[in-house]
Amino acid sequence: MSSFDKSSADRTDFVRFILDGEIIELHGVDPTRTVLQLLREDLHRTGTKEGCAEGDCGACTVALAELDRSGERIEVHAVNSCIQFIPTLDGKELITVESLAKTDGGLHPVQQALVDEHASQCGFCTPGFVMSLFAMFKTQVKPTRREIADTLSGNLCRCTGYRPIMAAAETMYELSTNQDDWLQQHPAIEKNDALRLERLRSIQRVNALQTTGDDRQFFAPLSLEELIALRLQYPDASLLAGGTDVGLWVTKQYQRPGKLIYTGHVPELLHTGLTDECIEIGAAVSITRASGIIVKHYPDLEELFIRFASPPIRNVATLGGNIANGSPIGDSIPPLIALEARIVLQGSRGPRELLLEDFYQDYMVKDLQADEVLVSIKIPLPDDSSSIRSYKVSKRFDQDISALCMALRAQLDNDVVKSIRVACGGLAAIPKRAVECEAALVGQPWNMDTVTRGMQALANDFSPIDDVRASSAYRLRCAQNLLHRFYLETTQQLQQTVYDYGR
Repeated sequence: MSSFDKSSADRTDFVRFILDGEIIELHGVDPTRTVLQLLREDLHRTGTKEGCAEGDCGACTVALAELDRSGERIEVHAVNSCIQFIPTLDGKELITVESLAKTDGGLHPVQQALVDEHASQCGFCTPGFVMSLFAMFKTQVKPTRREIADTLSGNLCRCTGYRPIMAAAETMYELSTNQDDWLQQHPAIEKNDALRLERLRSIQRVNALQTTGDDRQFFAPLSLEELIALRLQYPDASLLAGGTDVGLWVTKQYQRPGKLIYTGHVPELLHTGLTDECIEIGAAVSITRASGIIVKHYPDLEELFIRFASPPIRNVATLGGNIANGSPIGDSIPPLIALEARIVLQGSRGPRELLLEDFYQDYMVKDLQADEVLVSIKIPLPDDSSSIRSYKVSKRFDQDISALCMALRAQLDNDVVKSIRVACGGLAAIPKRAVECEAALVGQPWNMDTVTRGMQALANDFSPIDDVRASSAYRLRCAQNLLHRFYLETTQQLQQTVYDYGR
């Protein structure tokens, strides 16, 4: 570790980030070593805990601060350090529970609120709650109870229960009435002033990071051209986006990828835009950012994206990663198929575009050449005559893998089904459309008799599996009932959503 020298800005062989106002350089770091291991084993910052080592419990939560796309603002968000690899810290600021200590030893308003509300018992989970609440403290002013619950959906407590923690989240703002004075005592987490911006700007890469540690290599290209060249040069390398899946290869399956190519610094993959016809979202855009753009145009999809994992996962997981992973239970895929989304792939022979539904060929088999990468997703803009819904069925409301995810989009003309798309995840080896169900509905009056025939046709579209999440019979019945629910909602016979039941 060392102080930063601007003359070293073009060096590529070390990881560089900010911690408590100091610029840290790490040389020869194992690319598969996690941020949690760095904190606990190397820096002896043991406030950050390991609970699950898979991004579920939140005990390991820390905050990251980084420049936004404009380079003019600093964004702060919570992440799970247990599945984040150390090189992904490059160019960012790391904030831990120890970073919140005031120079006089006093507590941060978040911590003081937890004390005042008796919101900690054994204390193991408390630092993670502190950091999730800290990220909210830095980004929201008057969160609603629902927003607080969503913020804490990635933090589990087995002692105290959530009532006092929720209360602390509501009162922490009252303890920071003189926030300017408080901020002056926190040199590591000042406001977005010129000094802090300059510090972050000073560690941005001139040349791409290429580091080696423990005989493993990590590459972080700075352009699409560099990314494709690396794919050609190292066909056996694993692509790393948010790390919420690849991280588990290391922590749960004990794999040790020899080469990792990180997509998080490629501008073409971080781009978002709007044309006359579609929304364009780069493959490396986080689920948090991507879902905000999608929900702005398709507000009926908000509930699904809120139930997509948890905020610390959504803050780093990418839309492209969820798609390219190829899992039949990727929650973003059914609604995108229902919306007729297209994807752009690019390799050494140039770009090509195809419907998302045509990307999946068999279980974990995709129409992707060895040197190709997923560049962007194109989602058609909404039209006034269509209704779109997406539903998730899982054992837990928050932080759970889907037994079934279903999305439906229908266009009605004088109460006749002009067109309909029904896409399901969890009912087959790949996310796919229910084509027989669609055929039973198109051209028919939108009434219960038609819906009943569609429900029956669904049984011909899928032979769901039995596993620990649900039986095949349960999955099929749920899918049929969700078609019924879609009918009730689109005919205004059912006004409630899941959130109306107490969330």
